[in-house]
Amino acid sequence: MVLTFWHTSYLMQLSLSIDIGGTKCAVGLVTREGELIDRTSVAVNPRDNAEDLFADIAEAVQQQLARARDHHGESPLTIGVACAGPSTHNLESVSPLNIPQWRDFPLRDRLIDISGLPVFGDGDAKALALAEGWVGGARGVDNFMAMVVSTGVGGGIVLNGQLLEGASGNAGHIGHVIVEPNGRRCACGGRGCLEAEASGPAIEAITGRSPTQPTYEIMVRTGRLVGRGVASVCNLLDLQLVCVGGSVALGFGATFFNSAQRTLDELCGLEFSRGARIVPSRLADQGGLIGAAAVGWRGLNRMASSPH
Repeated sequence: MVLTFWHTSYLMQLSLSIDIGGTKCAVGLVTREGELIDRTSVAVNPRDNAEDLFADIAEAVQQQLARARDHHGESPLTIGVACAGPSTHNLESVSPLNIPQWRDFPLRDRLIDISGLPVFGDGDAKALALAEGWVGGARGVDNFMAMVVSTGVGGGIVLNGQLLEGASGNAGHIGHVIVEPNGRRCACGGRGCLEAEASGPAIEAITGRSPTQPTYEIMVRTGRLVGRGVASVCNLLDLQLVCVGGSVALGFGATFFNSAQRTLDELCGLEFSRGARIVPSRLADQGGLIGAAAVGWRGLNRMASSPH
């Protein structure tokens, strides 16, 4: 078991979870056992300014707090947040590349202000890695990567049972591994990044088609590029398993995953990386909210165990 979130001193059992992506924000309630029992979502309107966007999220948060009390008979103990990056530690400030109106936005403090609850946050793909290791497809696995392929492309890496953090908490950003030399300009400033070639907006810009209506060739190409980036990480870090979620990957389905696996088989030729597998997130569209809850429970456990 890689990650455990049950603690016998807690009888209350709900985390309020927030999953913030480039096109929508989901807010829900998740139990100590990792069960999502309620949810709502709001669209991220690119025409909104920073305050309007937060106001929409705050309204959804208040709605779910009311649902917890009135419908489920519980008061959440914590708020866990999964947000597209980059960000500073514990989401004290966030600057998601695909939410341009938020630059150095003080997300954690603003959520504390409206809720009065302890707030703990991390990157969306790192949160997914926690969720997959907790109740998903990587349960019992000590070395794996989780990925989100959606409006953005992110990653979270677990090595020897520990989620990699990095110097600023942004470890795992596989979306900015170069997969097409001299390819499209990325929002990060680079060229040919996986996010600039395989994210939903990139696919639409390249093909003129919505990623919800892909051709077979688009699905194969996207899988091949993701497999290319994943192979580099498997070869670098000695990984055998990669769990992938996000609307693009899950929406493209078997065609995407078969293409990604073929590329992985071609490029992972070292003895230790041969046989590496890339699989759909077992948590499907619940992964973001369950991951956010995992971040919340982890933070609460750490707070309870730290010396006062």
